[in-house]
Amino acid sequence: MAYKNLLSPLRVAGAELPNRMVMGAMHTRIETLDRPHERLAAFYSRRAEGEVGLILTGGYSPTPEGVMDEGGLFLNSKQQLEDHRQITSEIGKAGGKIVLQILHAGRYAKVAECVAPSAKKARINVFPPRALSTLEVWRLIESFAHTAELAQSAGYAGVEIMGSEGYLINEFTAAITNERDDEFGGSFDARIRFPLEIVAAVRKRVGKDFLVIYRISAIDLMEGGMTRAEIAEFARRVEAAGADVINTGIGWHESSVPTIAAAVPRGAWVAAVRNVKQAVSIPVIASNRINTPDVAEEIIASGAADLVSMARPLLADPDFAKKVRLGATDEINTCIACNQACLDRIFTDRTATCLVNPRAGHEIEFPSRTAEKAKNIAVIGGGAAGMAFAINASERGHKVVLFEAEAVLGGQLNLAKQAPGKNEFNELLRYFDVMLAKHGVEIRLNTRVTADVLKAENFDEIVVATGIVPRKPQIPGVDHPKVLRYDDVLSGRQSVGGSVAILGAGGIGFDVADFLVCAHEESLNSESFYRAWGVSLDEASAGGLKQPINHSTSRVVHMFQRKAESMGRGLGKSTGWILKAKLKKANVSMTVGVTYEGIDDEGLHYVIDGTSHVLAVDNIVLCTGQVSERGLAEQLQDAEIKFHIIGGAYVAEELDALRAIDQATRLAVNI
Repeated sequence: MAYKNLLSPLRVAGAELPNRMVMGAMHTRIETLDRPHERLAAFYSRRAEGEVGLILTGGYSPTPEGVMDEGGLFLNSKQQLEDHRQITSEIGKAGGKIVLQILHAGRYAKVAECVAPSAKKARINVFPPRALSTLEVWRLIESFAHTAELAQSAGYAGVEIMGSEGYLINEFTAAITNERDDEFGGSFDARIRFPLEIVAAVRKRVGKDFLVIYRISAIDLMEGGMTRAEIAEFARRVEAAGADVINTGIGWHESSVPTIAAAVPRGAWVAAVRNVKQAVSIPVIASNRINTPDVAEEIIASGAADLVSMARPLLADPDFAKKVRLGATDEINTCIACNQACLDRIFTDRTATCLVNPRAGHEIEFPSRTAEKAKNIAVIGGGAAGMAFAINASERGHKVVLFEAEAVLGGQLNLAKQAPGKNEFNELLRYFDVMLAKHGVEIRLNTRVTADVLKAENFDEIVVATGIVPRKPQIPGVDHPKVLRYDDVLSGRQSVGGSVAILGAGGIGFDVADFLVCAHEESLNSESFYRAWGVSLDEASAGGLKQPINHSTSRVVHMFQRKAESMGRGLGKSTGWILKAKLKKANVSMTVGVTYEGIDDEGLHYVIDGTSHVLAVDNIVLCTGQVSERGLAEQLQDAEIKFHIIGGAYVAEELDALRAIDQATRLAVNI
């Protein structure tokens, strides 16, 4: 594909953009680390070096009570400008353009003094908001304009006014959160007055050549939210108020519909974006679940948008745009929409990074340098850890031989990609294959090595990445023919009957349950996704919602857990609820506090609250954890041969590709 639309330049408000790719705003919490402004400058400038057309910062509140959380970002004083000039200067040196996002979190602000249009608490915040007075609303409008003026002084190319995702401005526009009876509440015209006054005030303050972007909620996905017709009319008025560009946001953070996880099909929200585009004459930016250049090109070519916003894809690969220009799209490290290292970390008060690219947010910790001395390195194990190490080490000039006992590389990733909503793992496997070949890694498949073999080849360094094996619990009858291992089920090596008991309710247990009851793959088809989650594209549907249609399943699945606590507590903060909701719709039963007595022809014998039960099932699937495969490591120790150990072989508990790739990358850049 030529990507002629994606690579075409665009001039808007005095800014010449070299392409149509935008790095979307992300809350990263990088500012909470040491040397915050140096880190932020390195983070954004690395993306500028990667040739993305425009960069949007994470949100800066115009007032202290509007920050995302304690110690969050705000800009309201000239004394803060030097820190921002450090950022804009580095972006300029890298040839990029950066826009400051102005975001008042409203009732989502995790601070005791949070404010909102009305005193209605968000279910995702422990702090109840105080309702703003009319005078305070007018003062806030002035605060937005003041922050925009400061951004202009700091060298930013423009500002983005954040009016979506359920933050303060969105809380004004939606009837469900706006119960005011002054000039900023009640009718549609009154509810949209606050954002229109902000846009007008900002435009007046910064002049015509400073870029003013407004991020509109293209679909609220909330009961009581705007209709499509109202959103289109609102977009027209935003343009009339002085915006140069409209960016699109999807849903609120408390919506019961997934918006950016891998469970959402690529480009699923194009229809909502098109509704905005058809209403205005200024450029419109599409966002959410756009992670490949093909999807981005198709959206622009279709006329649904003029630019595409990619936030997490620029975490995954800062050189995304450059690789598109060079025709090296097969080398793009694709965002797999797992949310593990970005959103899940943010929602648990940690700093964002990326599962497939641990350098993201930690650029100053990963200097690019060639190895002082090229070494011959053996890597044993071709899973996530082994492949990540091999690529990073060979990139630095080392000669790497990768040994894999199986016929294909991938390890546990080959199982992960089988779970519903996790087909994006195919992209990670594709990236690994391409980069291993590019950097000349020698691959020996179907090869089980011993300490003697490694010693005979005289390697300078040995890296053990032999992974894990499923743990076999001590349950009487565990070897019964009814019993299957999770890897045999997900790989398709074993067929499964119509009634199933799953032992273990960690991430793998939930994936297996979803695999067994999923009658169709809604993450690959937008229409199926809309039906399953109750998304409506009707013109008059408030919030873009309708009654979901549950798919039927012929298989009966029961999940069991030893711990007497609610299932799924260890699942991802931003994705676990999706899995639990899907399994609830499929009538998967969940039993906790279980003691297993045995397995026989009758089925599963277990005890709960002192009472014995027997569950007649066709199969019992073991999802009872993993243990490290350390046979080779023990051989090397016995032979007194030095080695490094990474990934699942290092620690198997809570098996995690995020940890494995991070550990492998850090070792590779220092060896």
